Amino acid sequence: MRFGYFDDAKKEYIITRPDTPLPWINYLGVDVYCALISNTAGGYSFYRDAAHRRILRYRYNNVPSDRPGRYIYIRDNTTGDYWSNSWQPTNKDLKKYKYECSHGLSYTRIKSEYSGIASETLYFVPLGESLEIWKLKLTNKTKKKRNLSLFTYVEFCLWDAHNDMTDFQYNLNIGQTEFKNNAIYHITLYHAHNNFFSYFWSNTKVSSYDGVRQSFVGPYRGEANPIAVEKGRCSNSNACGWAPFGGLHVKVNLNPGKEKEIIFILGYAEKSGEELKMMDKYSSVKNVELAFKELENYWKENLNKYSVETPDKEVNTMVNIWNQYQCRTTFNWSRSASYYEAGGERGMGFRDSNQDTLGFVHQIPQKVKERLIDLASVQFPEGRAHHGYSPLTKKGSKEGYGDDHLWLVMAVSSYIKETGDINFLNEIVPYNDGSKGKIYEHLQRAIEYSWNNTGWHGLPKAGHADWNDCLNLHGPNGMGASVMIAEMFVYCANLLSELAEKSGRVLDVDKYKDMAMEMKERINKDAWDGEWYVRAFDDAGNVVGSKKNEEGKIWLETQTWAVISGVAEGERAIKCMDSVKKYLYTQYGILLFQPAFTKYNPSLGYVTVFPPGLKENAAIFCHTNPWAMIAETIIGRGEIAFKYYKTILPAAINDKADIHWTEPYVYSQMIAGRDHKDFGQAKNSWLTGTTAWNFVAISQYILGIKPTFDGLIISPCIPSKWKGFNVKRVFRGVTYNISVKNPDGVSKGVKKIILDGKEIKGNILPILKDKKEHNVEVLMG
Repeated sequence: MRFGYFDDAKKEYIITRPDTPLPWINYLGVDVYCALISNTAGGYSFYRDAAHRRILRYRYNNVPSDRPGRYIYIRDNTTGDYWSNSWQPTNKDLKKYKYECSHGLSYTRIKSEYSGIASETLYFVPLGESLEIWKLKLTNKTKKKRNLSLFTYVEFCLWDAHNDMTDFQYNLNIGQTEFKNNAIYHITLYHAHNNFFSYFWSNTKVSSYDGVRQSFVGPYRGEANPIAVEKGRCSNSNACGWAPFGGLHVKVNLNPGKEKEIIFILGYAEKSGEELKMMDKYSSVKNVELAFKELENYWKENLNKYSVETPDKEVNTMVNIWNQYQCRTTFNWSRSASYYEAGGERGMGFRDSNQDTLGFVHQIPQKVKERLIDLASVQFPEGRAHHGYSPLTKKGSKEGYGDDHLWLVMAVSSYIKETGDINFLNEIVPYNDGSKGKIYEHLQRAIEYSWNNTGWHGLPKAGHADWNDCLNLHGPNGMGASVMIAEMFVYCANLLSELAEKSGRVLDVDKYKDMAMEMKERINKDAWDGEWYVRAFDDAGNVVGSKKNEEGKIWLETQTWAVISGVAEGERAIKCMDSVKKYLYTQYGILLFQPAFTKYNPSLGYVTVFPPGLKENAAIFCHTNPWAMIAETIIGRGEIAFKYYKTILPAAINDKADIHWTEPYVYSQMIAGRDHKDFGQAKNSWLTGTTAWNFVAISQYILGIKPTFDGLIISPCIPSKWKGFNVKRVFRGVTYNISVKNPDGVSKGVKKIILDGKEIKGNILPILKDKKEHNVEVLMG
């Protein structure tokens, strides 16, 4: 069942009915201001940090789950009837109410028509601004003059998201608003005097207002039937305690066939007077339209760095638009704010943010460099890292995860391969205690921390957890060991050896190669189970992920990373990936492991708490699926790699939205596994490492255009039925127009590469520095 369709020309997903299985959302803002908006205008906003600069309130565990939001009520002053521009929250009969929502790149447009009045509301955040714009256009489609009133619903958060929902004896007594400059100002001081404030303004004269939620909504009412809208007038209330609110009342008279545009701005400011400049600037519809055009051009420029033409339309839609868009969004906000990550604690995940750079570095490398510096600065001097940090204060949170620090090695290597900025290794960056070291030294300490902290069989200790947050192997002996971390170590130690070679640190080249080789031998000696690699050893030394286990016999992560890292070669690589296909692949994706756990096991932790088939307990954890795609291309099986890719591709699931539930234009973190009654139902969309890794899998391994220190390597691994494909790839300022031909119907293998009419040796495009366009012809065979 479909709820919408893709419009690739406009780079939009069009939702044709508002009653989607879950709120289908979008993210507005590409810099410091973020606004989440659903297809019915639910959602919240924040400045930089969703925990400490929350602007709009989000009610946790609410029904519907996107309440409240940025609502505009339209009232017919003649009849007293009223409705909302976004269907919610009044929920008019869909037989009488027309609706359409277009989610675009950092903007959302909602159209509706009811009682002869058409409305179109464009929501977006202008580039470089700390505000969101609501541009409403009303059209009278009747033959009589219409006397209308508009009312807005803006529920301010008391800045600190966690405290806002818990400490009511405090919160109900500190909220403050005032009305001036045709705007409601939210000026709550909260814990201490501060200079920042938010404001909600219109370019049209305000007839009445409410700065207190209770005054606007009324007793025993809600967003669906506020007393102010029903009466046709606000009470001009200002908050001094209770819940601060932004209710503006604007009158509109429309002659037959006429239209009117009205601007609303919700903004954040840190200096008095800043907001007046914004009000003046955006009082003009023309300036609003110019700002929107700038936003469109911004995305056109960014997406122009990488585009494809393949025989598969759904691949083209996702790779050219939505996968890259989701990569940017996830890079911006890590795991700090969605309808699943509530924005009260997690902030910027260390492991998460390093992985997020992998799918975004080709768009704006400078931003990735800045993020890597941030990440390195929350590393401990001994090499381990905080699990996350606040984007506002840069203060680290949580620690003790065995894998976090290793992802920094991958991210830095990826950045340097993309940019050629080998001198980044010499940049001096602090550790979390204030001491300093070169980026290269940060990477060294990450590798050496894992090398020096080993448990059973000489494998790295898992700590609280490895990549799988819910596989908790720590115990009184402190010996729980992760095979996945060991495989990651092999991969990262080899990367550091390459970085040492490229940066002239000759003494370190063999040192890290030897570490990698030693760890590889340990894994193959003690972690091979005959058909696959085991997952771990618990604190008592018991094996996890073996034929010996009744539950959790085979796990996906250690098969894929064995191949990716080079731990598994030849027959073992094929055998462990055959086991993945045999035991873990399903029609909706690859399961994390099998069989699911059915009872709690304290030696394994939270993974055994979830119901079978959900989250880390044998669900389809989509983050891990692209690792299987990558592994299959490494062993040359393009058909299987592409099959895995298409199985979880959002655009390919558009017709199954009633089963899948989450948005069909972005990846989700997990899909319920076959052990669960809701097999195929997804959760945790948007902010997930799934998006970066899927972009890496399709762009670098299936299509096979991969950055290296020495140039772009061309090594596709595709379905044999494909006759070819085209890729436009900007690499180090040079545009490569790559045309791949596959006349012999192979999955892998390159016979010949012609660059600007001349055949080159090998399959690596040389680094060119002329900043021009170059044509590349690739012949597979």
